[in-house]
Parts: sequence; C-alpha cells; structure tokens
Amino acid sequence: MTDNKHEADVAFIKALAELLRDNDLTELQVKRDYGDEDSLNVRVSRMGPAVAAAPVQVAVPTTAPATPSAAPVTAPEAPAAAEDPASHPGAVTSPMVGTVYMQAEPGVPAFITVGATVSEGDTLLIVEAMKTMNQISAPKAGTVKRILVEDGAAVEFGTPLVIIE
Repeated sequence: MTDNKHEADVAFIKALAELLRDNDLTELQVKRDYGDEDSLNVRVSRMGPAVAAAPVQVAVPTTAPATPSAAPVTAPEAPAAAEDPASHPGAVTSPMVGTVYMQAEPGVPAFITVGATVSEGDTLLIVEAMKTMNQISAPKAGTVKRILVEDGAAVEFGTPLVIIE
C-alpha cells in the first residue's frame, strides 16, 4: 500500500465523517471497488445527534488501487426510538467525554442505586475528564429506573448514563 493511497483513503474517511455530521446522520457505509480483489469498505457511525466525534471502522485493501471511483453513499434506517435509552424523556446524558465513577471514592456507597429517589440537584455520579472530577447532578426529582453505565466505564459526549422518572 502506497502513502498516496493511504492519504487519499484518510481524506475520504474524513470527508465521510464531515458528511455524517453536517447532515445529522447516525451512520454511513461505503464500498469503493478499485478493481478485481481490491476494494475499500468504510463504515462511519456515531451514537446520536449530540455526539461530537464519529468512530471510524476501515477495511484496508490488500493491493494498490487503479483510479479511485465514486461510490454511492447510503445511510441505513435508524433503529427504533424505543430501543435507544438516549431518546427516553428521563435520560440523563454525559455532558463530556470521560470516565464514570459511581461513588466519591473507593469503598464508599454509590451515589445512586436503581429504585432510589433523588431530588433535583443531587449528585448521580462523577465523570472524570482531564483529571477533573465533574459531578453529574439530577436535572429533576424522581426515581432512578435504570443505571446504564458501570463504574470505571469510558463515556462519550451524549452517552445516556441514568434514566430518572
């Protein structure tokens, strides 16, 4: 694989990520055929409309391409809203990229448990970002119906953390 081809493929993937963001899509999948037994398969997706960066998966061809050709870009149908916890009206989402902590320090009880009653402003959990501990507060009073993340899990911007009803 040549450096020029690699640079062209990286530019192509960046363009797809921009297309995804600019058109508020959740996923794009493209296959570029360069010739016999030589193709590039790219799937670019993101978790939801509020996600800032799109993860990229690439299958790199084994042989050098002839001339790149344009390929149709298709966006598959979005999954049902009922399956997506982020679309739940009581969902509390992460305001940043970071690591989730369910308690203030190891060995102490977690801030919340499923079934617990919380008041507006109560700390639900902590998201550590750039060595800063950020308390995530309850936006409203209610009962914790689901906890969607585990202690120590990495989260992205917009990741659903907790559902409060």
